Amino acid sequence: MLFSSMACFIKTSVAVIKQDAKKEIKQEVKEQKNPYAAAKIITKIIPSENKTFGYDILLSGKPLVHQPNIPGLPGNEGFITKEGAQKVADFVVKKIRNNEMPPTVTIEDLNKMAVLK
Repeated sequence: MLFSSMACFIKTSVAVIKQDAKKEIKQEVKEQKNPYAAAKIITKIIPSENKTFGYDILLSGKPLVHQPNIPGLPGNEGFITKEGAQKVADFVVKKIRNNEMPPTVTIEDLNKMAVLK
């Protein structure tokens, strides 16, 4: 009986310690300063294959993203319009500003933005 009581006490203590550690980690992540919140980020629309368009994203004047084709799709062609490329580039910048790294773009994102052919 003493052994099972001791085992239960240890299990409970370990669970409490794990919860406290998780809270501390979450707090540390929350307190970390976002390095991209006020960074100078510029987008440039670039020509791509077959008269399509891609984009570059520069962080403080240095290349961060070079995307000549539509992200998430096979092939080398870019967006049909400059506006489509700009819409996706702006979406990626928003992700970068929110410190979502890497700033991925899904097919669902592209469909929501209505930028696919």
